[in-house]
Amino acid sequence: MNTGNQFLRYLVVLIFLGILFILFKPFAIIQPGYRGIVLQLGSIKRVAGEGITFIVPMIQNVIHFDIRIKKLETRASAASKDLQTVESVIAVNYHVTENVVSDIYKKVGVNYSETLISPAVQECVKAITAKYTAEELITKRRQVSDEISELLTSRLKIYGIIIDAFSVVNFDFSQKFNAAVEEKLAAEQQALKAQRDLERIKIEAEQKVAQAQAEAEALRIQRQQVTNELLRLREIEVQMKAVEKWNGILPTVTGNAMPFIQLPRQ
Repeated sequence: MNTGNQFLRYLVVLIFLGILFILFKPFAIIQPGYRGIVLQLGSIKRVAGEGITFIVPMIQNVIHFDIRIKKLETRASAASKDLQTVESVIAVNYHVTENVVSDIYKKVGVNYSETLISPAVQECVKAITAKYTAEELITKRRQVSDEISELLTSRLKIYGIIIDAFSVVNFDFSQKFNAAVEEKLAAEQQALKAQRDLERIKIEAEQKVAQAQAEAEALRIQRQQVTNELLRLREIEVQMKAVEKWNGILPTVTGNAMPFIQLPRQ
């Protein structure tokens, strides 16, 4: 009987401790891609890695800090070198190095992207955009993107924030500038067509001149080759062909006249 009562007392104690364990929860589970900032009465005690970390109930608590690669997409407004208003969409992939988790949390908290990254993007876009004209921003987009990325990387590196990828999604200009660009492109296309037509006409004219010169040269050579002897030879050839074709019957004429046949000269 005493043994049964003792067992019940042990069971009650275990259940009571289990309830206290669940209520006070003296541990925290840190998920993959996070770090646990252990706070003790409001001050940073340590940074825990992934898995289970034990804490003192009611004295310590854990802040889960995300160190995975995250994406920020924001709009940035700037002015070009020729004072054109430029609206751009910037996409940035970034992450925080593990050794600066406590420093960033201490200085800016878990929403560091709004405090550090977004303003840095705005400043870098304005600084680089001001170096190029609006037209250059279009034709040298890759170069502009690389320069903004380099400047942003250097500015955020001091905080332990790493830029994994950077891209300028789009450049938008005023309607007036877009209309001017379209007019310029249309004028360039017309000028190019006119130049091609002129070249075609020039080539055709040169071909006609060359053909006329060739024909004139051929006539000149033929005239040089025509002599009196050649003309007489051609006349004899014609008369001989006429004799060969004659069937022996004289042509019929009116009256008693006999048709005159010119015989070859001896």
